[in-house]
Amino acid sequence: MLPKYKRILLKLSGEALMGDKSFGFDNDVIAQYAQDIKSITELGVQVAIVIGGGNIYRGMNEAETGIERAHGDYMGMLATVINGMALQAGLEKVGVYTRLQSAIKMEQIAEPYIRRRAIRHLEKGRVVIFGAGTGNPYFTTDTAGSLRAIEINADVILKGTRVDGIYTADPEKDLTATKYNVITFQECISQNLKVMDMTAFTLCMENSLPIIVFDMNKESNLRRVVTGEKVGTLVRA
Repeated sequence: MLPKYKRILLKLSGEALMGDKSFGFDNDVIAQYAQDIKSITELGVQVAIVIGGGNIYRGMNEAETGIERAHGDYMGMLATVINGMALQAGLEKVGVYTRLQSAIKMEQIAEPYIRRRAIRHLEKGRVVIFGAGTGNPYFTTDTAGSLRAIEINADVILKGTRVDGIYTADPEKDLTATKYNVITFQECISQNLKVMDMTAFTLCMENSLPIIVFDMNKESNLRRVVTGEKVGTLVRA
């Protein structure tokens, strides 16, 4: 089966790695993600990944923690590198060649982020994990995902979440919420639908980079998305 997309940016939340735990990693979740990612690399899809850090550290309200925003954001960036290392270990365990690149230099565990090198790894069939966000405070990993996707000329951002798409309201709170199969960037803005933070969303909109929001925790969903099945919600220009 031929894939619809040649090069993708997979955006994962740190919280998703927790599974049913309240903190850290669920090894079963990492193993499932690794198998799903392996299945699409076998189709010839080039895969780049950005992971959040919310399962380890989430930037808290400065007034509550006493930690200033910029300092807290750097802590969050380091959490994303730990998650990247965990996913890298999971992928290599199933035989997928992987490179971890960090926007903050830490040569002992990750390559520095270099755009051309990242693209070369992708062309050679390696999965590239981008850690440490953008390397700057005040930017989310959603923004990092959008930025990296544009830089590497990805065909699409696949945002793996716990929900199977975008709804008119939070389906976990509102049972009458209905799902969109396709929606435009402008419709998301006019209806105030929180697909990504506004900086990330605007980057995608300005560069006509489509986003697919789907349930990553359902086994084989990732493969179904890249082969063009109607899974999740497509956001397009």
